Amino acid sequence: MLKWAIIFAIVSLVAGVFGFTGVAAGAASIAKVLFFIFLVIAVIFVVLAILGIGAIG
Repeated sequence: MLKWAIIFAIVSLVAGVFGFTGVAAGAASIAKVLFFIFLVIAVIFVVLAILGIGAIG
């Protein structure tokens, strides 16, 4: 998911450089959403690891 967020961020930057502001804004908002979803999932996994709750066990 972080990979897709980075890809959309790069697409947004390239589109912004070439003047496609609508595409750049759309790609930036998608990248933001994907990044925050990744962040929430990462925090959940860190909390589960700290509490010792694992998939195997």
